[in-house]
Amino acid sequence: MKTTLVQEDQIKRVWYLIDATGKPAGRLAAKIAFILRGKNKPTFANHIDGGDFVLVINADKVKLTGNKEEQKLYKHFTGFPDGLKTFTAAEVRKKNPTRIIEQAVKGMMPKNHQSRNQLKRLKIYAGAEHPHIAQQPQALAV
Repeated sequence: MKTTLVQEDQIKRVWYLIDATGKPAGRLAAKIAFILRGKNKPTFANHIDGGDFVLVINADKVKLTGNKEEQKLYKHFTGFPDGLKTFTAAEVRKKNPTRIIEQAVKGMMPKNHQSRNQLKRLKIYAGAEHPHIAQQPQALAV
């Protein structure tokens, strides 16, 4: 039996459309990270970037379970002394609703140069409109 690996020019990337309305943020992020890495394909290999594009709409309507809306903290360090800024999930949702999903997916990806390239294929929009109609994204139920 011969093992064959897919080459970079043989990778076919598919666009998936996910509606985040009412979905728990963590479960949604786990599914998105799975697709971005290409683990849903039979040709998956750790050292080959064979993932697909993921398009998330209605990111402002993602659900946070329990008391996370008031208790979960998002941190940002400016680089200056005493520059640690903390925001609750409610403040983040009001200011930049796409950050909730973006941070959750980023935390579930491996910490290497390949995942930084894979995260570029994640497109998140707060509303229902998106500019990627020409790519004909396939709706994916999560």
